[in-house]
Amino acid sequence: MSCRDAPPGAPPAPGVPAEVARARARNIADLAYDLRFVVPRERAAPILGEAMLRFDWAGSGPLVIDFAARGDQIRGVIANDRPLDILPVNEHLVIPRRAMRRGENLIRVSFIAGDGSLNRADEFMYTLFVPDRARWAFPSFDQPDLKARFSLTLDVPGDWRAVANGGELEVTGATRIGHGDRVVYRFGETEPIPTYLFSFAAGRFEIEEGVRDGRRMRLFHRETDEEAVTRNLDQIFDLHATALTWLEAYTGIAYPFGKFDFVAVPSFQYGGMEHPGAILYRASSLFLDESATQGQLLGRASVIAHETAHMWFGDLVTMRWFDDVWMKEVFANFMAAKIVNPSFPELDHDLRFLLAHYPAAYAVDRTEGANPIRQPLENLSEAGSLYGAIIYQKAPIVMRQLELLVGEDAFRDGLREYLDSHRYGNATWPDLIAVLDRLSPLDLVTWSRTWVEEPGRPTIETRVESTSSGASVTFRQEDPRGRGLQWEQTIRPWVGSRQERPGAGVRLAPDASVRTEGRVDFVLPNGDGLGYGLFRQTDASRAWLLAHLREIPAPVPRAVAWVTLWDELLEGDVPPLAWVDMAARSIESEGEELLVSRMLADLDAVVWRVLTPAQRADAASRLEGLVWSRLESAEPPSLKASFFNAYVDLATTPEALSRIETIWREEDGVPGLPLSERDLTGLAQQLAVREVDGAEGILDVQAVRIRNPDRRAEYDFVRPALSADPGVRDRLFASLSNPVNREREPWVLAAVGFLQHPTRSEQSLGYIRPSLELLEEIQRTGDIFFPQRWLDATLGGHGSPAAAEVVRAFLAERPEVPARLKGKLLQSSDFLFRAATMRDPDMRGPGRGRSPD
Repeated sequence: MSCRDAPPGAPPAPGVPAEVARARARNIADLAYDLRFVVPRERAAPILGEAMLRFDWAGSGPLVIDFAARGDQIRGVIANDRPLDILPVNEHLVIPRRAMRRGENLIRVSFIAGDGSLNRADEFMYTLFVPDRARWAFPSFDQPDLKARFSLTLDVPGDWRAVANGGELEVTGATRIGHGDRVVYRFGETEPIPTYLFSFAAGRFEIEEGVRDGRRMRLFHRETDEEAVTRNLDQIFDLHATALTWLEAYTGIAYPFGKFDFVAVPSFQYGGMEHPGAILYRASSLFLDESATQGQLLGRASVIAHETAHMWFGDLVTMRWFDDVWMKEVFANFMAAKIVNPSFPELDHDLRFLLAHYPAAYAVDRTEGANPIRQPLENLSEAGSLYGAIIYQKAPIVMRQLELLVGEDAFRDGLREYLDSHRYGNATWPDLIAVLDRLSPLDLVTWSRTWVEEPGRPTIETRVESTSSGASVTFRQEDPRGRGLQWEQTIRPWVGSRQERPGAGVRLAPDASVRTEGRVDFVLPNGDGLGYGLFRQTDASRAWLLAHLREIPAPVPRAVAWVTLWDELLEGDVPPLAWVDMAARSIESEGEELLVSRMLADLDAVVWRVLTPAQRADAASRLEGLVWSRLESAEPPSLKASFFNAYVDLATTPEALSRIETIWREEDGVPGLPLSERDLTGLAQQLAVREVDGAEGILDVQAVRIRNPDRRAEYDFVRPALSADPGVRDRLFASLSNPVNREREPWVLAAVGFLQHPTRSEQSLGYIRPSLELLEEIQRTGDIFFPQRWLDATLGGHGSPAAAEVVRAFLAERPEVPARLKGKLLQSSDFLFRAATMRDPDMRGPGRGRSPD
């Protein structure tokens, strides 16, 4: 940072302030890192590091290096052969002006690495530096627009294997892997990448190799079930090869990062992370059980395609600042859908896109905490709060709208120009819009302002007037937030009877109307599922769909009707018991597996969180019988798995719990559905959380069954949350206030989910307020998705007015909660507020769960 950018002597603010980053981006060029880490076998022992930062400098003041370290972690600093005695200030090392020179500079730092982003376990470790966590581990310029070439040397225990972005140049120090005290890996220099994409993993990994289309791939893993590895391996390699081939053809750019390895990490925080040359995946998302559902099979294909697409969208061309982080995620998701579709020819992919994106996007956009796709960001320390369903689910919907507006060929050509112009560099959303604007007669800048830079969704009202020959139907689009926005979009309404299909498209600007002849049973404004908004129906249409939804012949309109009725349930226009009756009739006959999964998930939420305990008890036998009957008649194992999982989730009656225990004991089975160790573990946990007789014995037996050490460690961590003893649960919950006990985030979330399970919702009310009090600390110490997932796990078992009041009291008493974090809380609590209102209509009112729609 130059003297012009801050008052003389003023230290830079903590984190990575935007003004510091902008100044560095102007003054630093040709950046390269040479890093060395010495990783001890003992997990608690410190990791020693050395960093050499080489770059050209054009500044006139002191240099700010990011390193969130204590003073005792600095072992030495040398700037251009000049030893310096400096300590971290506000998470930075400030190199004085006198030690800098114009042109090439070399800064050497010896340090003890910070553990916060190194994810250390007893037998392995991996780095995770997104969005600004590289500075937790080593000195760096931790911003996306200072791309650098990285060289890495790792000194690790002799029986460990290591992988990094660059290819292995040399392995020394042991006669062969598995022998000798230490082994040293030296990795080749990378192409230019930002700090958040630099990565390595090391530990007791097995390595599987595959060759597809002449490209060598390696999979590092710790799976001990050899049959599971054998069963899944070819599919894992094939899916990567398919994605690479498709992306090279679509972009016109060959895979840009040389070697291609990936790591299956036990209990990884995310589905995947796109480090070039060393992609990380959650192991369970790659090694699927024989009982995998269609959704899990699709999910694996999608996450592989998503992370592979990032090699171009995010890795080759990177956003300049994290306000555009959504760009890399939207293109990864959008391209993943295009890649996956041909691999599943039996699926209705319009249906899949609808169900994969719209419900999750609506779940945020209907809330008081809704955020725009593109958000301003003053400090990278807050970048984690940008992530969520708006980036991952709404943005692909918006991108599909843009592709429809511009045209598929022009859209592809624009992306090719964008990638080629900025390869190995950085770009912004306006850069891309400028390219596409030249290829389209539309005003995309104005379009972008509404869709990308504003939160929320439109409300589309439907009015029907009878005529002598049929009806006149008018649709009116309004901005429920009173901003006067108009969402440029076209809808294809379905006006008529159950035998018809959606008609021609009509443009909403803001009104549109259609005329129809003959009988009108209902009006489904968004008949083809392409429109986006809260579609308010007429009373007659709503009544018809509640009675006849399952009779709609086409899957996409049937799914649109389902999503529309779900919206209307949450808006208070459909009584919960009427919705449950409709859901039961629909599930009884629904044949589309993707829609079945959506229906079952929504039914589970309503049964546990919206129905009162008495209503739930009245419905239990009917719903359990319905789901088991469908399980028995279902043919594909993946569909059976969906029904079996739903049966276990819904089970409350003695008959259902007895059946599940018999299956867990392997005295009986599920016809046509093999169950794995993980399935049986899940059954044991569900039985225990319902406090069946002998629950502790069930947990003891299941512990012995678990052979994989990583899964056993997770099981042991979670087990106290299943205890029938409130004291045991209280002690576990209290332990989570210590950040050290929250390091394995998936384990923590599983435990919190059981602590807050709906069967214990009254007992766990006392955990809600302390959980909310931890929220700011969790944002500081946790990974990017952890705050939202902590909130979802905390509130996901609750629907009572009492729970809603705890959250409202917290919001009222803590106005200082940062705005984005408050938004996350409002998003996670929206369903709770609405459920509480449905249970007690007197709770309706401002700030009480009703959306601004």
